[in-house]
Amino acid sequence: MNKMRNEEHRRYDRMVKALTPNSNYIQGYLRAFWVGGVICTIGQLISLWGEKGLGLSESSAAMLTSVILIFLGTTLTGIGVYDDIGHYAGAGSIVPITGFANSIAAPAIEFKREGLILGVGAKLFVIAGPVLVYGIASSIVVGVIYWLIGRLAG
Repeated sequence: MNKMRNEEHRRYDRMVKALTPNSNYIQGYLRAFWVGGVICTIGQLISLWGEKGLGLSESSAAMLTSVILIFLGTTLTGIGVYDDIGHYAGAGSIVPITGFANSIAAPAIEFKREGLILGVGAKLFVIAGPVLVYGIASSIVVGVIYWLIGRLAG
C-alpha cells in the first residue's frame, strides 16, 4: 500500500515538473526593477511639478502625487491595462501605490454585476482589507510599545 502511494507521488511530481513552466528569474527581476522604477520616476516628476510648478509645500505635493498615482492605477485597472502591466512586471507593478490601487479596484470591478452593496461594497477590500487590518493593528502595537518604553525610560 505504501509502495503504491510512493509511486503515485513520484508520477504526480513528474507530471507537475513537466507542466510547470520554467521561470527566468533574471528577466523577471529586470522587468520588475525597470517598471517599478518608471512608476516611481513618474511619481517623483509629479511631486516636483507640485512643488515647483504649482508652488505646493512638500507634504501637499506628496499628497497630490499619491492621489494622482492612485487615480492612474485605478483607471488603468478599470480599462484592463494594469493587469497586462502586472503580468509583465510582477512585483514591479505591485509594490508602488498604483499596485495598492489595483488591489482595491480589481475585485470591485469584478463583482460590480452583483450590485453596489453586495458587489462593489463587499468586495472592495477583499485583497487590500487584510493588509490594512494587519498594518493598522501592528502600528497600534508598535505605538503602545513605544509609549511604554517612553514612560519607563522617562
